[in-house]
Amino acid sequence: MWIRELFAGLLGFASGLAVAGGMFALLIALGVISRFAGKTHTAAYVIHYENAAALGGILGNLFSVYQFRLPIGIPGVIAFGLFSGVFTGTWAMALTEIVDAVPVFSRRIRLKTGMPWLILSMALGRAAGAWMHAYFGYGW
Repeated sequence: MWIRELFAGLLGFASGLAVAGGMFALLIALGVISRFAGKTHTAAYVIHYENAAALGGILGNLFSVYQFRLPIGIPGVIAFGLFSGVFTGTWAMALTEIVDAVPVFSRRIRLKTGMPWLILSMALGRAAGAWMHAYFGYGW
């Protein structure tokens, strides 16, 4: 019986390594971290960005697997939600910018003016979806 559990643990660990490796390879291959540092004029601190991304991935995996409970209260949950939203938003916009999705999309729909409104509407749609998910949960 313990052989099955050991095999399941090893399989889960290997799968997690593969997914995390793919995520960090995508970050590096697309140059998201270095481009973000270049846009914010903080290229001298790119090693700190890379270390923070790796540490965030490791801690995220640990918290996902072991499900620690942190007594951070409502202000901590608000801060976590804010930082998670900023991370997700910058990640999505960096990928969009790097793969040139917005210019390709605007050419396909023949959009001449109104690009800021398009980006604003996409951001508001994401915010509305996140709010509905947080308020109503999975079951709606």
